[in-house]
Amino acid sequence: MSRLPKKDVVIIGLGWTGSIMAHELAQAGLDVVAIERGPWRDTASDYNIGTAPDELRYAIRQDIFLRPAQETLTARNTPDQVALPIRKYGSFLPGNGVGGAGVHWNGHTWRFMPTDFNLRSHLVGRYGEGFLPEHSTIQDWPVSYDELEPHYDFFEKVCGISGKAGNLRGATQAGGNPFEGWRSDEYPTPPLKPNLAQNLFHKAATELGLHPFPLPGANVSTAYTNPYGVRMAPCTYCGFCEWFGCANYSKSSPQTCVLPVLMRQTNFEARTLSEVTKINLAPDGKTATGVTYVDSAGREWEQPADLVLLCAYSLFNVRLLMLSGIGTQYDPATGKGTLGRNYAYQTNAGSLGYFDKDTHFNHFAGAGSLGMMADDFNGDVFDHGPHGFIGGANLACNSTNARPISSRVVPPGTPRWGAQWKKATVETANHTANVGSQGSSYSYRDCYLDLDPTYKDPLGRPLMRMTFDFKENELKMSRFIVDRTAEVMQAMGAKQVVKNYKRGPWDVVPYQTTHNTGGAVMGNTPEDSVVNRYTQHWDVPNVFVSGACLFPQNAGYNPTGTVGALTYWALDAIKNRYLKNPGQPMVQA
Repeated sequence: MSRLPKKDVVIIGLGWTGSIMAHELAQAGLDVVAIERGPWRDTASDYNIGTAPDELRYAIRQDIFLRPAQETLTARNTPDQVALPIRKYGSFLPGNGVGGAGVHWNGHTWRFMPTDFNLRSHLVGRYGEGFLPEHSTIQDWPVSYDELEPHYDFFEKVCGISGKAGNLRGATQAGGNPFEGWRSDEYPTPPLKPNLAQNLFHKAATELGLHPFPLPGANVSTAYTNPYGVRMAPCTYCGFCEWFGCANYSKSSPQTCVLPVLMRQTNFEARTLSEVTKINLAPDGKTATGVTYVDSAGREWEQPADLVLLCAYSLFNVRLLMLSGIGTQYDPATGKGTLGRNYAYQTNAGSLGYFDKDTHFNHFAGAGSLGMMADDFNGDVFDHGPHGFIGGANLACNSTNARPISSRVVPPGTPRWGAQWKKATVETANHTANVGSQGSSYSYRDCYLDLDPTYKDPLGRPLMRMTFDFKENELKMSRFIVDRTAEVMQAMGAKQVVKNYKRGPWDVVPYQTTHNTGGAVMGNTPEDSVVNRYTQHWDVPNVFVSGACLFPQNAGYNPTGTVGALTYWALDAIKNRYLKNPGQPMVQA
């Protein structure tokens, strides 16, 4: 192994959190290196307008996603089952390369509700301890919405998020989400222009007494320059957002929002095609001395550093902590330990509507975040007492695309191939719409992450093992929500409505969402969390963790907005407190 010159900061992963951390700390004068397993990816060279809209390459063959040969995991539904390796990513699709999943996401950018942050105490106070699901391990966050609000605001401005405020400094705003937490400022850019589906949803939801509003998204609606001085172009509604890189500099990503200024900083270095295999510890196990990584030629390197930041995808942050022996592995039998605890997912379902042939939706003019929403059944906005479950979901009518290979919706009972399938495809094309939901997924004692005792990766390290299934509370919540989506779809004028209920057990094959959360959760004590409220590891104070692995449970929203806010929250603590007394635990001010 070769030992490299010491750096102030080593960052593992160069996606959203890694690029933001690197830029802010390099700007503060620190010598920073980021080590990224995948290749370099740049808008001009990798997502050129002439080659980017290639459905076969990106959506079907999944060109920019992680390959199981690089890293995979084993999966099972219950602890008494034998976990088997995921041979092809399906249920979720981690990114591969610079930008991570921030390259291929749709761009839905939410703030969690204020009650999402004090979830357990709020629910117990309103409904009583006995109302919580059996074996639930939900817990309050160690930070509040009010504390994160300035950081939500700045992340949205870095991204140029399009939307309409519903609560400006406590005052309800017409056209926005009346149930959202207070905002210190309006969205940086106006909402995207709705198409027919969104207009029908808005009218139907309003008639049903709901409160529709435009989806806040990372597809900027107008030309925009962010606080870092990076310029973005308005969305062209091309329909190539989800699973694609944006060729138009319109979808917020590390490439369009941060990397152009980061790469100009002479005290920053990016090393790609290099996989960190271990965080190295001093003999006492209480200080990280840097990392070990392997480059594309198989050579092993030691990179010493004073500060180690885990900024990889959430699942891989957790695995690296396990492989490095940092933290105590969670044991579901005893409930002891924290590393791997509180893994959660997302509970998505909805209704599909078939309309008359004179209703032309033109979904091909879509965008990743072109949608109309309603939050009337999200979080604890509504009274859960009569329904017997906790949690909720947003209702959504989105028009992301009508790409020719995968956007072929046909009525139930249609053959999967042949003349009848072709005929049904022609008859239904452009005449269907969907009202879906992004549902919460709460944490349970037997849903967790650990190292597999049998399967290993090419370097001989144990794979991560995921134990997860949808619980009856989440399935009951989702059935309730799907019935609400069907009501809206019926009011939109669909001649046929098909309800697509979420059913268990969880299956790794069909794509559902890449919103994996938990496993290295933040909390107020070492007994219930891996890191403290500043995302600093309890046992190794010069290690900080980022990403959705910090979430104690998942809310009825996409996690990226909260991941971004937590990144700036942690940076504030690192720059203004930790660096003044490095290597020491930070206590709540």
